[in-house]
Amino acid sequence: MHPNAVFRQEPRDLVLEFARERGFGTLITTGSEGVLAAHVPFVLEEGRVAGHLVRTNPLAKHLHAGPAAALLIVSGPDGYVSPDWYEEPRNRKVPTWNYVAVHLRGELRLIDQAALRAHLDRLAANFEERLAPKPAWTTNKVDPGVLAGLMRQIVPVEMSVDTVDGTFKLSQNRSAADGAGAAAALAGGGTPGMETRALAVLMQAIRKETAAE
Repeated sequence: MHPNAVFRQEPRDLVLEFARERGFGTLITTGSEGVLAAHVPFVLEEGRVAGHLVRTNPLAKHLHAGPAAALLIVSGPDGYVSPDWYEEPRNRKVPTWNYVAVHLRGELRLIDQAALRAHLDRLAANFEERLAPKPAWTTNKVDPGVLAGLMRQIVPVEMSVDTVDGTFKLSQNRSAADGAGAAAALAGGGTPGMETRALAVLMQAIRKETAAE
């Protein structure tokens, strides 16, 4: 997490909601092989993260020895910010990188295999509802034998959410004019290949919230 407190002022509920909305992150723990990481979709609800891993994943194998302390990193949009997008004097400013990141820490463990189907249903429902008016896909649409075979290849995991940290580095340390200039450039496309438009939306939203206070 960024050490500058100005980038870490978002309330816990907003940080959690951001992570819940993204629904995908990097799960990290340590084992006898060193640092273990897996990229996982998840559902965040009631103070816990529910996910699943391929049974042969080293992280999943590590959990057979028991629960482990873990970190879930949820990354938001990010992008390069050019000093040319700021107001004068530009010769006194340097490039930076704006981004959003959430760190959730807690105890990670395997849970009963019987909970897997319900987890997969919640996970699919969470994302399928965003595709409305498309009829929602459900596991009921998969041949039972095929589904059973696929489910044997994965294991459900659960992580408690004990600590929540968020960095929303969105030019809050710049003047209103600098922030507006950077957001406008990012909204126009910014740097190709980056999620700059989504970043611009967040920058503009945080500016409005600050101005309203």
